Amino acid sequence: MERTHMHRQIANIRKSLFDQGYLDEQFILLEELQDSSNPNFVEEVVTLFYRDSARFLYNLDQALEKRPLDFNKLDSLMHQFKGSSTSIGAKKVKTECTHFKDYCNARNTEGCKRTFKQVKKEYTTLRKRLETYFQMSRQVGPIQTASRPR
Repeated sequence: MERTHMHRQIANIRKSLFDQGYLDEQFILLEELQDSSNPNFVEEVVTLFYRDSARFLYNLDQALEKRPLDFNKLDSLMHQFKGSSTSIGAKKVKTECTHFKDYCNARNTEGCKRTFKQVKKEYTTLRKRLETYFQMSRQVGPIQTASRPR
């Protein structure tokens, strides 16, 4: 009974991540690669994303402190970060990365700074929510997750 309740909670957390626009289809594609021989595949990929993305965020933060701003460098760094975000299905993060790149193209310093704060906010929110999701998933063991959210 307790296990069934936990499975339902996990399913609800997962569904809310899609319903609220935090994740997209790419996350489902990662789940489809997970199997009994590698039951933590998605969590491992997401963990690598967060470990590697810390460097991108630090580099972006440093580049935003330089004067004058090097918009080409900022755009290049954000392009890489956006690609990483896209690879795990981080939909809101990816959207904010696109806005940031738009401000880079427009050479809009304030827009870049403001949007970078939003990128970090969406990144942090998703990280916390996925950590909860994976922690609960580990507690109950493997569940069927590779299905389209309703």
